Amino acid sequence: MKKKNIILISLGTLALLCMHLFVFNKSDPKIFAQELLNKADIQINGTRPWDIKVNNEALYARVMSQGSLGFGEAYMDGWWDVQSLDQFFDKVMSADLHQEIKFNLTTLSHLVKARFINLQSPARSFEIGEQHYDLDYALFENTLDSRLMYTCGYWNKAQSLDEAQEHKIDLVCRKLNLKPGMQVLDIGCGWGGFAHYAASKYGVQVTGITISKEQKKYADTMCQGLPVSIIMQDYRDLNQKFDRIVSMGMFEQVGYKNYKDFMRVAHQSLKDDGLMLLHSIGGNFSNTTSDPWILKYIFPNSMLPSASQIADAYQGLFVMEDWHNFGTDYDKTLMAWFEKFDKNWPVLQSKFDDRFYRMWKYYLLMCAGLFRARKTQLWQIVLSKNGIPGGYSSIR
Repeated sequence: MKKKNIILISLGTLALLCMHLFVFNKSDPKIFAQELLNKADIQINGTRPWDIKVNNEALYARVMSQGSLGFGEAYMDGWWDVQSLDQFFDKVMSADLHQEIKFNLTTLSHLVKARFINLQSPARSFEIGEQHYDLDYALFENTLDSRLMYTCGYWNKAQSLDEAQEHKIDLVCRKLNLKPGMQVLDIGCGWGGFAHYAASKYGVQVTGITISKEQKKYADTMCQGLPVSIIMQDYRDLNQKFDRIVSMGMFEQVGYKNYKDFMRVAHQSLKDDGLMLLHSIGGNFSNTTSDPWILKYIFPNSMLPSASQIADAYQGLFVMEDWHNFGTDYDKTLMAWFEKFDKNWPVLQSKFDDRFYRMWKYYLLMCAGLFRARKTQLWQIVLSKNGIPGGYSSIR
């Protein structure tokens, strides 16, 4: 324990030094901010849709000391605005400006916690359900498609959000080569959209697990009368064999310390001739934590895996049969979610305040900008235990 305290104190000292070198050597935070934004073709109080309008001059010092957390909270507080948040973040991320202000105490504290604590342990696994997925159902009903699919749609031939989500679900079913009577496990089943579709269209039996009581309640009702069972439990408690496994939008909550354990559980839960499809957002670099603002306001204890982290996790357990990247489709999905949320905001105003509106808008449009700048990806990975005899035919 004494050794850990020494490490934490040393890291804290390092953070203060970094802040001193970074902040106090800048004679004027506003001048530094404009010089930085110039690299992304963004003007302070300019007239273009992506130009930032500063409503509080204290913004510059706040961002210098608090990084992305302070920047996001300042937007929620109305300290700054921009006509097009998605375009703004596309330009910021494309120019890698986030790298210029990432060293501060807030960021360092998250790195330290991620290093010494398993933030996605079984004891913590239900926190994201309680904070995020258990939010009032009306929010998701007025943001998502009719099936409440909270993952990237597949826009290859789709003309609407509902079509994109149905095409995504059917793509997954075809990639897994579902046949009537198969036992399918859905790890992170959400509100039951995939389970309902797969059971009714492909004749399979689905067991879905979730860490949200509200999701389970909705999925139970939605899938009533179908061979679907929704269970509220952590994935590490699985003890049954399945013909197929699917996990969409859940791996981002597993954490790098648990990636190997997740793959071991999936391996143990899959029959020898089975297939697994992992649908996950991914980052271009390996990290150990996530953006502080996202962690505080949207997805606690979450982080994006890299391709190498996923590959290391399944090494020795699975054969990678197919790796499909359609991350640009997430930009379209997020923009469709925001358009629906914004249109339906009058319906939600009795349940959420204006600060929440700015938070949800910031979340959706910031993420759209990230995908547009190609800083984050969307992967569908098909895995088998022993390799498909004769090979696997990729489906798009």
